[in-house]
Parts: sequence; C-alpha cells; structure tokens
Amino acid sequence: MKLSDKTCKAAKPRESSYKLFDGGGLFLEITPNGSKLWRLKYRFLGKEKRISLGAYPIVSLADARDGRERAKKQLVQGVDPSNAKQAHRREAIRNAENTFKAVALEWHEKQLARWTSTHAQNVTRRMEVDIFPYIGNRPIADIDAPELLSVLRRIEARGALDVTARVKQISGQVFRYGIATGRCQRDPSADLKGALKVNKTTSYACLDIKEMPEFLEKLERNEARLFATTRRAIKILMLTFVRTGELINATWDEFDLENATWEIPGWRMKMRNPHIVPLSRQVIEILKEQKKETEHLTTPWVFPSQVRPKDPMSNNTILFAIGRMGYKKRMTGHGFRALAMSNIKEKLGYRHEVVDRQLAHAHRNKIDRAYDRAQFLDERRKMMGEWADYLDEVATAGNIVTGNFKKMMDA
Repeated sequence: MKLSDKTCKAAKPRESSYKLFDGGGLFLEITPNGSKLWRLKYRFLGKEKRISLGAYPIVSLADARDGRERAKKQLVQGVDPSNAKQAHRREAIRNAENTFKAVALEWHEKQLARWTSTHAQNVTRRMEVDIFPYIGNRPIADIDAPELLSVLRRIEARGALDVTARVKQISGQVFRYGIATGRCQRDPSADLKGALKVNKTTSYACLDIKEMPEFLEKLERNEARLFATTRRAIKILMLTFVRTGELINATWDEFDLENATWEIPGWRMKMRNPHIVPLSRQVIEILKEQKKETEHLTTPWVFPSQVRPKDPMSNNTILFAIGRMGYKKRMTGHGFRALAMSNIKEKLGYRHEVVDRQLAHAHRNKIDRAYDRAQFLDERRKMMGEWADYLDEVATAGNIVTGNFKKMMDA
C-alpha cells in the first residue's frame, strides 16, 4: 500500500527506528528522536545501495517520488544515483568557492605587487559598488553576457560612461583570470562590443602658450586666494610637467637638491618604471621655500594636505585651484604635460624622443623600457633648465607680469 501525506504526517516516533514503504524502493524512516527521513533502496551492478532524499516535511511525498523517478532514469542510463548525487554536491561546493567575488578578490591580490595603493583601492571600490552586489555571489562559470550586460547597464543609466567602460574592463580581467585558473570557460565581456554607449574621447584641457602670461599673472597676484603650498604645487607642475598624482604623493626622500635631481620610484609611476626628473634652478628655489614652510610638520609629504598634514594634498586640489583662477574646463594639471610637449619641440627645438622620455610615456619595446630611467639624461637636464627659462621669457614678453618668472617663484 502506497503512502499518503496523512500517513506520513501521523507517523509517531518509537523506541527504535522503523520504516513506512511507498514502493519502488522508496521508504520513510522514522527515528526515535522524531526525524522523518526519505530513503531510496536500489541495486547497482548487483549490489544493494541506499541514497538519502531529504527530510519530511521539507521534502514532501511528491518530491520524494520525483527523486525516485530521477534515480530510476539514472539507473537505466548506467549511472549510480549515489555517485551522481555526490558529484552534484561537489559541483555545488566548487561553485560556492568559485563565485565571481571569490575569483575577483584572488585576482586583485595577485595584482597588488604591480599596482599603486591608490589604484588598488579604486579597483576594490568599483567592484564593491558596481559588481559584487549584483553578481558577486554567482558562480563565475554561470555568468553569461546578458547577465554581465545588465550589471553594466545599471552604471550606464547613471550616465557614468567612463565608469561603465572601466567596470567592463575589470570584469574582463577577472573572467580571464578565471579561465587561466580553471574556474570558468570564457570571458562574456568580449561579447559586449557595441552593446554599450561609448563616451566621446576628449583631450585634457590645455591653454595655448599665448595665454600663459595672463595665467602666470593671476597666479602671481593670487587673485583666487590660494594657499602658498597650492601655488607652489602648480608652479612645479608647470616646470616639471609630471603627472599630478606623481607630484602630490612626492616625499622629501625622493629629492636630491644638491644634485638637482628628483627620483620617483617605479611603484609610484603609471608605467611602473623608476623616473628621473632633472630640476631647474627655479624648481629648487620653490622646493627650498616649501621645505622651510613645512619643516615643522611631522609629515614626509612635500605637499601635505592643509587640513590633515599627515596625508598628501588631495588629487583635486590643483584642479580646483586652476578653476578658481578662472580656467575651469580650459586648463588642468595634466594640461601642463601637453603644453610642455608641444612647445619644447616647437619653440626649443628638442627631439620628440627626448621630451617623450621626460614625460615617462609607455614604450612597447622591453629594451626601451629598461633604459627609460636615464636615457637622454644630460640632454633632459639641459632641456628642463631651458623650459624654465623659456617660461620666464613668456611671462616677461607678455608685458603683463612685472619682473620675470623667477621673481614670481619668490612671491
């Protein structure tokens, strides 16, 4: 006689376990502690075996019967239901361990040796804000292109197209790491070409050299009431044309004022190669003034934060200062790099590769990268001095700034 739900529900515990049979090897075992467990008895390769199908009433009578039928089909196909269940359990455990988040964090850990701390933090934040809440707990092998697209569309809907592109790039790197380590088969981000809006690429805002006399006058007169430290940072950025991040994170131990050299370690550089910046006399004078003003602070930073001296100047301080001077969207800290590149080649006559090395641009050739640190160094020292003198002439030639750029340095 087959079981009914009423019979299963009414079964009471006894001093020892007993069984209620439903047929086809399926039975409900009632234990002395009151547990009711579904079991299936079957034969495979001539041996009697048993498999658990779960506990009643979580697994209903109908569910248990479905499990029995699945087991029968597996037996017809020559598959042991017990082995199949164990394989399924192992797969579930493997999927739980190989979620997108687990693989992403492992990938992130592997990159730390070649990333700056700031970049590492930015990548972590992008994943925690824009990826993990939606697919972080999903098995990485199960994520397909439409699912990844839905994650990216959320960012796109905010109008943050640059962030969308960056998150897509991060996701692709995680999937490719997953492929390399055997956790997934393919990278679905590769299938999203043309599926997302693309931001129009624009160059960094940069003034023409003809506009520099007025810019220098405003900086000297300090009409925007900038802190002296901020003004000095802008001047050094103008004279050395390093990246803003390379300047604001500079520490005093990187400078050798006696030998007029600034050595930026590779871990702080965008391209991960150490970089030498020859210092003009104008830069050295600015640095001496900065040292004198900040030497009482217990901070390693050349340009410490005005609010928290133990931290470096904020990444936006220079950009906001230039905006307050009246050049919002017309000039940026990065714009000084473009200004130097074009005018040093055009006005001072230096070869492209000399200026390019000073800008610390990336080079495809590994041999070139190995020589980047000191290549053309003597020529670059001369160039940096001439660039500073040229800016003196620009300030004076504009008939706007009284005196010269050197005097402005002393202001």
